[in-house]
Amino acid sequence: MHFEDFRLSQETLQAISEMGFEEPTPIQVSAIPLILSGKDIVGQAQTGTGKTAAFGIPIAEKCRRSKKPFAIILEPTRELAIQVAQEMNKIGRLKSISVLPVYGGTSIDRQIKTLQRGVNIVVGTPGRVIDLISRKILSLAEIKIVVLDEADEMLDMGFLDDIVTILKETPDERQTLLFSATIPQQIMNIARRHMRNPEKLQVNAKDIVIPEIRQLFYEVGAESRMDALARLLDVEDPELAIVFCHTKREVDDVNLKLSQLGFNAGAIHGDFTQARREEVMKKFKERKLDILVATDVAARGLDIKNVSHVINYGIPQNSDSYVHRIGRTGRAGKSGIAITLITPREYKHLRLIERTARTVIDRKKLPSREDVLKAKEENIAKEISEIIKEKRHGAYLQTVKQLSESYAFGDIAAAALFAAFGEKHDKFVHDSLIPEYPDRFRTQGDRDRRGTLPAGKSSGSKRRSPHYGNRKSAHQADRILSKHRF
Repeated sequence: MHFEDFRLSQETLQAISEMGFEEPTPIQVSAIPLILSGKDIVGQAQTGTGKTAAFGIPIAEKCRRSKKPFAIILEPTRELAIQVAQEMNKIGRLKSISVLPVYGGTSIDRQIKTLQRGVNIVVGTPGRVIDLISRKILSLAEIKIVVLDEADEMLDMGFLDDIVTILKETPDERQTLLFSATIPQQIMNIARRHMRNPEKLQVNAKDIVIPEIRQLFYEVGAESRMDALARLLDVEDPELAIVFCHTKREVDDVNLKLSQLGFNAGAIHGDFTQARREEVMKKFKERKLDILVATDVAARGLDIKNVSHVINYGIPQNSDSYVHRIGRTGRAGKSGIAITLITPREYKHLRLIERTARTVIDRKKLPSREDVLKAKEENIAKEISEIIKEKRHGAYLQTVKQLSESYAFGDIAAAALFAAFGEKHDKFVHDSLIPEYPDRFRTQGDRDRRGTLPAGKSSGSKRRSPHYGNRKSAHQADRILSKHRF
């Protein structure tokens, strides 16, 4: 099926073509015709399945410009409100549709002024929307479409009463669209009480946990979790990775330790100011940071391209949390890797997540010291190959030529690697600090699963400092890299 089959306007077709959309995703195929026809829908689809465009395209197509909002889209977090507003702006650009994100943590004055001038679509968090309604600034009297996006997340965050309050401010004849990764009973209660015979749409059960995501778990001791994380990051060498932690304090601790080990990491959680959160997210999206350490709440709704790895530093509390976390990778047909670190006591909980999420999480053995060293060597070799292929080393050819008058080329190359990366066999965390657990943790009926990554396999070629080597050498290497851009 093609977007032209939906009989969209030329402006909308051109806009989505410029956004790079070629063929509609399954949720778009199901939702767009129903929304265009005026139906209420309950769609089970998580972030990354194309659901924003699934409701965004028909909203833009149906939107009629006036001073009062035509549609309101509720989101659980500030970050998601911003992202969805940006997407809606792109979809409605050629129709001159105005979109305003409204959220807390920033000055309300600018939002008030924009609303007073008139906007077509409001995208906001429930708290800020209610604030604007109570100030008599935002009127929902002419709202034609309400979208409850990431509905299960909003309920988990305690927004049920706010959602009901907002719905009561809208006309009874409105069209209501609800999207959620999971459909708990509370979601069905909302549908029954506040929607008109909604059509239920669902991504196939096998797609709820995206099949392009390879799911792995590693058994570690409670005290060796950080060492295990660092080893895995060294071996996997992710393009972009999100590390999920349970608490704000844990986020701060993990981010600090990763930074001390030479990893290019940043953190976000609820105690950060909006400006700081946006700064960190901007760096992560622009790949100025390789690793984002975050709590569930801070990372809800994040839609970032090219996240190759999601790592659960602590096991998620339930299958819903697990699905939301790992849904940050494996986007748009790309493969992704989801890694969960567990202690032996958490094994039964992991099995419960497997069953309720209808998925399989494969057990892997933690990489050894030799695996890490081998992976680091392979990554360095790949980096050098890329530099040569892209001819980024030209500025140093004259220096090499001068050195070659006194030294062999092999010695020059090895010395350059030493200057950049430090001692190859320096101090290293002992293997004994990371206990190995036998297969007895797999109960009868489990089976060896095929298709898991072999130990030591690297999925990228980014250069890193020798995290398990001499810490001083690691920091020296960082300074050399920064200064000389070797």
